Amino acid sequence: MPNKTIYVADDDLPLFQRAQELVGGNLSGAVTTALRRFIELEEGRQEGYDEVVVRVGHNGVRQVRFSGALLFETNEVNDHRMEHVRVFRSRKGKYVLHAHYASWDEYPQSANWVKDLTNWRRLLGVGEQDWGDFVLEIVDSVEELKGKLPDKMYGRVVDIAKRPQIEDLDI
Repeated sequence: MPNKTIYVADDDLPLFQRAQELVGGNLSGAVTTALRRFIELEEGRQEGYDEVVVRVGHNGVRQVRFSGALLFETNEVNDHRMEHVRVFRSRKGKYVLHAHYASWDEYPQSANWVKDLTNWRRLLGVGEQDWGDFVLEIVDSVEELKGKLPDKMYGRVVDIAKRPQIEDLDI
């Protein structure tokens, strides 16, 4: 097996020692894992994809992460609920529908006016809403989104999905 020598600055030595502790002594394994993750993220970034973290489940109790590019996003507010719907294309070519539905009758209220002020700030877009249902659906093709989105939204997503991820302009 070939050897590679890595020179580490004195200030960075504790970082390498901690990594070696976490992997049970195999520093090479930790470095290899970190480099794989770095390359995956950086190549994705260069292709137009970002690391996306979304909430899932009732009140967003769980979070999931993937590499994706946002294709479409809409926010709707009506008398019954708020809806925040996003569609991503994953780096592996799948389509990800993430929706947040928050009914007004579930809006969190308390006797504490400071807490209620914080809730209103979130409602107005300052901070993140943490109440309601967060839905995540992953499909293999854009056609599988039909019926999961209103027709106008679906048409826009299909149109956007047909275009190249990044269009290089020679200007």
